[in-house]
Amino acid sequence: MNNIPPNIKEDNSTRASLELLYNISRELSSALDLRKLLERVLFLSMQNVGAINGSIIVLDDNGIPVDSAIITGDTVHKHTTKRLVDTLDKGLSGWVVRERKVALVENTHRDPRWMPRRYEDDKTQVPKSAVCAPILTRNKLVGVLTLVHPRPGFFRTEHVALVQAIADQAGIAVLNARLYDESQRQAGVMTALAKSASGISSSLNLEDVFMGILEQTNSALNVQVVALTLVDLPSGNLELRAARGLSKIKIGKLPQVIEHGISSWVVEQDAGAIIPDVNKDERFDPKDDQVKGIVSKSILCAPIHYRGKVIGTLEAINPKEAEFDPDSLLILSGIANFAGTAIRHAQLFEQLQVAHQRYQELFEDSIDSIIITNWSGEILEANRKAVLSSDYSKDILRSMEIRQLHKIDQDLLGAEFTVLHSANTLSYESSLCTASGHKVPVKVYVREIQTEGESRLQWILRDITEQKKLDTLRDDLTSMIYHDLRSPLANVVSSLHLLDTLLPSDDSAMKSLLDISMRSTERIQRMTDSLLDLNKLEAGQPIGNRTLASISDLVFEAVEAVESTINNKNQVLRYKVSDKLPKVLVDLDMIRRVVTNLLENASKYSPAGNTIEVGARHDGNQVQVWVQDYGPGIPASEHERIFDKFIRLRTENGPRGLGLGLAYCKLAVLEHSGKIWVESRLGVGSRFIFSLPTSEN
Repeated sequence: MNNIPPNIKEDNSTRASLELLYNISRELSSALDLRKLLERVLFLSMQNVGAINGSIIVLDDNGIPVDSAIITGDTVHKHTTKRLVDTLDKGLSGWVVRERKVALVENTHRDPRWMPRRYEDDKTQVPKSAVCAPILTRNKLVGVLTLVHPRPGFFRTEHVALVQAIADQAGIAVLNARLYDESQRQAGVMTALAKSASGISSSLNLEDVFMGILEQTNSALNVQVVALTLVDLPSGNLELRAARGLSKIKIGKLPQVIEHGISSWVVEQDAGAIIPDVNKDERFDPKDDQVKGIVSKSILCAPIHYRGKVIGTLEAINPKEAEFDPDSLLILSGIANFAGTAIRHAQLFEQLQVAHQRYQELFEDSIDSIIITNWSGEILEANRKAVLSSDYSKDILRSMEIRQLHKIDQDLLGAEFTVLHSANTLSYESSLCTASGHKVPVKVYVREIQTEGESRLQWILRDITEQKKLDTLRDDLTSMIYHDLRSPLANVVSSLHLLDTLLPSDDSAMKSLLDISMRSTERIQRMTDSLLDLNKLEAGQPIGNRTLASISDLVFEAVEAVESTINNKNQVLRYKVSDKLPKVLVDLDMIRRVVTNLLENASKYSPAGNTIEVGARHDGNQVQVWVQDYGPGIPASEHERIFDKFIRLRTENGPRGLGLGLAYCKLAVLEHSGKIWVESRLGVGSRFIFSLPTSEN
């Protein structure tokens, strides 16, 4: 066994070798197809050295085999790279790569560097001779060349020098061909990915996107089956969502849950997988990794990403060629990346379509008239109810402005609807002007909305005809009660006062009955006076006589009026009235009735035995009065509404009434330039508060 031999003497054989090298250099200089180049190098080497078998392995910059060629006799073998990997680890080629020296093996049975090769023709593995040389260019290792002869001792030192010279001549050609092959493969990958991206992103329909992904994957990799799985967001399950092959595949109902197998592993590890033989891979699961009717042999699987998260997998099964090439996983991963964005966009578009459909259904089927306008008030869209209520066709409505349908509250909405930019919903009452000239009372709700990326105004016109009729009936009823009760009630009060003067002073039983009657009639009088004042305040009539009064005296007088009611329920009244409160300029009877109404309400809604608190204090230039109860409380949604006329809270076994007391309180306090509000928590109680300006203002 020898390594690099001494220089060969220049003789006829040397001149022949130089001529051979010249011819080899000229023949290889124009070759760019790597596989053809390797086969040509082998044939020339075997022919001129006298070898029977030969192999050549091409390495990348990291020493990884990227291509190879094997010739035995006149037979050129295909798919040889994997078969030669072991020789780089344990055989003669590996020794040459590590040492970067030519190796001469006179007898393969006696040299430990030699490893028998599976492609050898003779199964008995007889002794042979071999020579192996590194293929170098510019001190860069690009491959290794091995030649074999079936007779031991066939190769001599002159053969070693010739093989090394051939390898040196082939080095630059092999490197150029490898680089050209890499550039061609990269161009092929980029072309496949560009074509796939175009095919995948051509639709926003989710099923079309699925089919586009499967078709582009099949076109790029030429496989028997392509399968796509997605992670279901609500459940977190991995589900088979689509599958496609060269022929029609019958699969069960989709989606199918994938619990194990290669796709499940890829999702968990967030890494691609290439499985040359599924029977030798423990990750393979026949139940989850085989589409019905197809026997899986080789599988390529890549994760589908969207914004850094794994949302599914793309799987290619059984290549039409013998095996997946080194670029297959790169191509599949690239397609999977395009697929992630396309799938999410299609899903979002699908969700948007569903939401739009729901909005359209709600819009068209609403019981209220809904109109969409731009900020100039031009009508862009109107629902079915708006068409029916206005008697205009949809086309005519679209040619009108919202001002033509009803009178806009300009003071509330502002010039050019500027107030609506606050994103609040504003409401007011108006009348809808129909095509026939008829006017329909409506409550208008208007707010800013976003439709198709544009800012619009949504107008809801709610028909309040029945409400207006009911309000009129209630007003007529209250007016009738007031007018019909006032005269007989005055007679009852006069009679009771007369009886009080005629009864003996020592008749306590009759006196007690008479006191109850007088308090009851006084309560009825307060109610009728409140009805009268309520009508006056709503009509905008001015308050009568105003007098400087002590708020403390008014509170005590109101308490005296309801004291018997509170005592009958065994309730405790607690005072928190500050000393030396400033006086207020008020209508004495109206404000006294405000406090009385609040106390009566507190007693009504508080359980027997509970405490009721009444207080007053000086707050800046205001006097603040409150009545606190510890009853069931009032929902926050009702805090404003309970001050409207005829509004009462619907509580089980709660007190009944017309709902006029708090409406009166609100109008009376507002007429005195004050404010009234409620602070309440459910299950804790309610505090009604009103403030009045002091006479010092």
